[in-house]
Amino acid sequence: MILVRLLLQTVLLALGQIWANKFRALLTALGIIIAVFAVITVVGAMNGFKVFLLDQFATFGANKVWVFPRMPPGQRDRYSWRQIRMTIDQIDALLPNSPSLDKVSPILNLNADIQAGDRFLPAATIQGVRPEWHDIEQRFVTVGRPLSKTDEEQRRQVCLVNDKGVQELALPEDPTGTYVLLQKRRFLIIGVVETRQVAPMFGGDEAQTEVFIPFRTGEAMREFPRMYAVATTKAPELYDDARAEITAQLRRMRGLKPGEPDTFGIEAIEQAIAQVKSVLGGITFMLAGVVSISLLIGGIGIMNIMLVSVSERTREIGLRKAVGARPEVVLLQFLVEAVTLSLVGCAIGLALGLGAVGVMKAFPDSPVSKASAPMWSILLAVGFSAGTGVVFGMFPAMKAASLNPIDALRHE
Repeated sequence: MILVRLLLQTVLLALGQIWANKFRALLTALGIIIAVFAVITVVGAMNGFKVFLLDQFATFGANKVWVFPRMPPGQRDRYSWRQIRMTIDQIDALLPNSPSLDKVSPILNLNADIQAGDRFLPAATIQGVRPEWHDIEQRFVTVGRPLSKTDEEQRRQVCLVNDKGVQELALPEDPTGTYVLLQKRRFLIIGVVETRQVAPMFGGDEAQTEVFIPFRTGEAMREFPRMYAVATTKAPELYDDARAEITAQLRRMRGLKPGEPDTFGIEAIEQAIAQVKSVLGGITFMLAGVVSISLLIGGIGIMNIMLVSVSERTREIGLRKAVGARPEVVLLQFLVEAVTLSLVGCAIGLALGLGAVGVMKAFPDSPVSKASAPMWSILLAVGFSAGTGVVFGMFPAMKAASLNPIDALRHE
């Protein structure tokens, strides 16, 4: 209880000293204020940017997996395109041999001219897909009907157009029943599919016309079609299992021997999300460390002002010692005063930093609109500020504690 009362009295005395020299205390704590403000602002902004980035990734689907042909690095003389291209047999074998996968659809890429009436679009994006594509990509029809298994099995010349295509081709608001020419082949529009907006940071630009046709219909339009597969796992955390299963199956079907490189690639959004979290986490800590250098500057300022305070209050220290104050009590007084000054600066910096984070949230279209200061950043700021007060206040406090009372009373 005696120690608690002594600490309380010392803190009140320190606050009194700070209040008596308000302007000087403010200038002294400026380094601490700037450091804490910078740490909270930077961490808050990076936290908001991370949420923004992960939200953008989420538009692709966290459990989505892409499987595609890929030339092994430095192996162009050894492998031809026909050797590494994916075949429909390989894609069809993925789902039965990969328990971690939920759905799979081959994707056939075609660039073909589209004509609707007197409207003509050269080299537009056309993709051959299976009905599972709707669930995998989470893109559904808004008008008409989706592609069906019957369309696939009978190789019907039907298609879906996105709403941007409806606009660019000057089609009716409900274009179902309208015919368009794809590579001079007549296709019946059976529905309108949603247009996905992709953020510019992921290569997204203004939406373009997209046409989707049954996969087997697309196969008949090109002798050696270029294709890849898109799939979903039963849960995002099953990506590693799915990758191992797909790798084993494709290596077996492609006749790759142990030691030979993979002639295919497997990527997933979950993998990219983990990498983004890791990179942004590292950047956040790095920036927090850089701006924490201001704490060092603030600590030097505190040490300087405490040395001045010891010099100004030398007679007071001598008088306290003359009436029985022990050196450790004097040391505690000046040390607590240094820590209190640091924490006052920290409180001001926290208020300014949290205010800045609040301003970021006021702009909903900004990448940092979901900025937030996590508790660890606040505790880090408080801990560093208190530590700075202890480290840089120790030398002045020790100097005060070591003063000879007689010499101190004689000090002018």
